[in-house]
Amino acid sequence: MDETNIARHAAILAQARTQGKVSATALASQLDVTVQTIRRDLRALAALGAVERVHGGAVLASGVGNIGYGDRRALHREAKARIAAVTARLIPHRASLFLNIGTTTESVAHALRHHSDLMVVTNNLNVANILAQNPRCDVVVAGGQLRRADGGLVGDLATLAIERFKVDYAIIGASAIDGEGDLLDFDAQEVHVSRAILAQARQSIVVADASKFSRKAPMRIGSLMQADDLVTDAVPSERLVSACADWGTRITLA
Repeated sequence: MDETNIARHAAILAQARTQGKVSATALASQLDVTVQTIRRDLRALAALGAVERVHGGAVLASGVGNIGYGDRRALHREAKARIAAVTARLIPHRASLFLNIGTTTESVAHALRHHSDLMVVTNNLNVANILAQNPRCDVVVAGGQLRRADGGLVGDLATLAIERFKVDYAIIGASAIDGEGDLLDFDAQEVHVSRAILAQARQSIVVADASKFSRKAPMRIGSLMQADDLVTDAVPSERLVSACADWGTRITLA
């Protein structure tokens, strides 16, 4: 790579670290190159794990801090829709279930809008609003502290509310899944709620697009060992596939 490319990549990363998100069009103007050149730069930086592509640009790759909720919604939108459609087929009519916070679980909520006789318990106001459109679905919102950034309800009150239920299915999203199969997240309060959801369900389904296998997050929710199903859009590592086989965790590809 020549020095001009290196300098441009450094400038893009500096702006991403400052602003969280960069626009391909704005970068092209600022750096006096074509939008196509910036898109190539962003693809190269994404391949290195430094950024994650979103529509129109990129966001800083996550490590100890999560990507903004709006940008996460835009990431891997089609993959999430496919995962949601497959997950919905695993849920029968006349079932009770938990849905936790996350953009993938929101996609699952959309896919459940035509199910009948469901009872859904959630700590995600976005999920509640989506399923409110289904007149054949009873929605129970677990009370807690509102996290305005993503409509999540977290904290001890949310955990206590969830512990009052025992449902048929838990549908769980996570910010990252490591090579050992650990489910990881960024917020300690959210982690406590997700653990309670896993503990209070007869069956658990983890929903995660393939990018989650290459991301990092500092807090552990639990393990794929605790899940009955993993629904994803790409085959995980051979190591993780082998571990899931040992645990009896089914992997379904969307």
